[in-house]
Amino acid sequence: MTETRTRATTPEDLARLFVERANAGDAEGLAELYEPDAVLAYPPGATTVGREAIRAVCERMLAHAPRPFRVEEALPTVRHGDLALTSTRPADNTGGRVQVARRQPDGTWLRIIDRPEIRSEVPSGARPEDHPEIRPEATSETGAE
Repeated sequence: MTETRTRATTPEDLARLFVERANAGDAEGLAELYEPDAVLAYPPGATTVGREAIRAVCERMLAHAPRPFRVEEALPTVRHGDLALTSTRPADNTGGRVQVARRQPDGTWLRIIDRPEIRSEVPSGARPEDHPEIRPEATSETGAE
């Protein structure tokens, strides 16, 4: 039976729900914060597409990330109709986090694009392989063609 989880009634709720679910070790719950065909720019240098692939990345992230996760300082949300651009100033000095969320037909919000790390400087030659705790080749598509 599927567990009923709190849904985001505002775009700003998504960050709080992410932290709550991450601290609970709930990768499935994290993935439910995304639309079925959402895009996650994680691990760095890779693009993870789709809720199932995002769930798998979240499972690996939760297995290796230090806890507790903390709700970070939110920057002002920018809205246009059913779209919202949210961002936070990260406590882990990764430069910034930014997401695009879309209002669903029932009035709740889900992420459609998520870039959890924006670094002001990208190290020369940085690759997803530099992050052994995440194996992007199993669940994501890279932007390379």
